[in-house]
Amino acid sequence: MDLSRHQFLRTLLRAALCCLALAATTASAADSAQSLDGAAGLRTRYTQLQPQLQDNVFGRPLHLDSSEGGSTVKGDIYAVLDHPFSQVRESLSNPANWCDILILHLNTKYCSLSSAGGKTMLRMHVGKKTPQDLRDTYRVDFVYAAGAAASDYFSSSMRADKGPLDTSDYRIQIEAVQLPDNRAFLHLSYAYGYGMAGKLALRAYLATVGRDKVGFTVTGQQSDGKPKYVTGSRASVERNTMRYYLAIDAYLSSLSQPAALRQEKRLETWYATTEQYRTQLNEVDRNAYLAMKRDEVARQQLPAD
Repeated sequence: MDLSRHQFLRTLLRAALCCLALAATTASAADSAQSLDGAAGLRTRYTQLQPQLQDNVFGRPLHLDSSEGGSTVKGDIYAVLDHPFSQVRESLSNPANWCDILILHLNTKYCSLSSAGGKTMLRMHVGKKTPQDLRDTYRVDFVYAAGAAASDYFSSSMRADKGPLDTSDYRIQIEAVQLPDNRAFLHLSYAYGYGMAGKLALRAYLATVGRDKVGFTVTGQQSDGKPKYVTGSRASVERNTMRYYLAIDAYLSSLSQPAALRQEKRLETWYATTEQYRTQLNEVDRNAYLAMKRDEVARQQLPAD
């Protein structure tokens, strides 16, 4: 391979990693209408998913779906949060808290909240799973939109029209309903769209460094009797859907600590819970993750260039 081709492939791979880190933050308007049906629809879904919530491989009341079609990939998590609904609503309805959640993900290198043109903006930089200068990352600007707000239900979304390398319509959607025992039933939806350049980047990633990575959906059985897991783009979106869900749960779990201790609690909890799913989510060792994120959290307190 000549130098120019080598550099091009490296660019594709780096962009693919970033796209996959954001994976599932998008959906079409039709998808949005179908996935966020309001309190009644979410309660119905809770009833329908009782078998999956009570008996699954996650060791917690959680159900994960993923789909791929044409030029979109989408992931959905439904989960019972072991936190009071009022606390979940107050925490997740406030856009000021989302940077503290998003920064826990390995590929999120920076996040800041601002207002522009009457809109609430979340500026994200995404990149590698190792320390990285912001100048070498990809910037994605999300518009935060509050949705429904009721005593027993809320929803919100974050959307970015453009992402790196021909990706578009990034979306993070969230909704939750109050359960009879005062816990929250959460629906977290991620999706993204991509054009031809994005497809090439994803194919390059999945054919090289991402070829052995798997998701959570069991597609069959290996010759030794062990489960065979989904691969490819669906695997990527499932891994990142889980990472963002665990970031939400880590944030909520940290609220029991004094304010000065919460950030460290979030980092420790996020890493520990991802290690429960080592086959899918293990990427770096604990000390490397904590050191990198402490630096990134400190950098996040300052305005990006």
